[in-house]
Amino acid sequence: MSHYIMIRRLRGPAFLLLVGVLALLNQADVISWGHSWPFFLILAGVMALAERAALATEGGAYPAAPYPGAPYAGAPVPTAAPAPETNAIVPAHGQEYEKEPDGGQQ
Repeated sequence: MSHYIMIRRLRGPAFLLLVGVLALLNQADVISWGHSWPFFLILAGVMALAERAALATEGGAYPAAPYPGAPYAGAPVPTAAPAPETNAIVPAHGQEYEKEPDGGQQ
């Protein structure tokens, strides 16, 4: 797995960890929630710099996608869908039901 993908996947947990640390600091009356917004900007900047650094070490371009149309390089390759079951309500062939000999009239 490329370092770029790993850093992208760690972005959410890093922000969650920051929220937890700031909650502890708020509970200890060290810093209030109203004064903690710069930490989110700092973390976003550090994560962006880390992504750029990872791209620079990998050749400066985004990693290649595993197949055409993949959203990102770590996207799982889709597997073939299983064959549909043949237990349909409507029969597959219309010839299975023949008309009554008298034309359907009684």
